[in-house]
Amino acid sequence: MNKKETPELSFEEALDELEEISHRLSEGMLPLEESVRLFERGVELKEFCSKKLESAEKKIKILSGDGNSGLKEEDFDE
Repeated sequence: MNKKETPELSFEEALDELEEISHRLSEGMLPLEESVRLFERGVELKEFCSKKLESAEKKIKILSGDGNSGLKEEDFDE
């Protein structure tokens, strides 16, 4: 399993690690201590991915026509 600290991971790396953890936990063959450790890491990665997605969403810009000068940039609103 990847031993990198979460802040050093890209979103894709964190998601890959989270998927690996999910797969390992779903097999149900791990000792309790290992399962708890992986679960805790999974929660950490889920929070990291959620924050990355929120940050990306805030940066998304919508280009729309204003009728006169072409395109204008607006902040993305949910």
